[in-house]
Amino acid sequence: MSKLVVLVVEDEPLLRMDAVDFIEDAGFRAIEARDADEAMAILNTRNDIAVMFTDIEMPGSMDGINLAHAVREGWPPVTIVVASGRLVPAAEDLPDNTRYLKKPYRPAEVIEAFRHAA
Repeated sequence: MSKLVVLVVEDEPLLRMDAVDFIEDAGFRAIEARDADEAMAILNTRNDIAVMFTDIEMPGSMDGINLAHAVREGWPPVTIVVASGRLVPAAEDLPDNTRYLKKPYRPAEVIEAFRHAA
């Protein structure tokens, strides 16, 4: 059985590396993106992304909420989990079936969000 592929979108290198580590330790395969533009480029070239785990606040052409809407529209089956340490989005600001986690999150709650959604 192949591993579920998770796209990790985080502009802070240490947070991104930490997320990749705990995601891979949980048995998933992680792909990294520094921002929404890189995430969209990856999504356009791969058809195996099952989950996207993104920060909300990041540089580039769109933030994590706009990225979540673009992914929901272009790749409806992808499970989306967004996280932020400062912003708490209203439920109506997020696309359907999107999970929000407050930073600092526990790795176990991130993995549980993936498993619950998948």
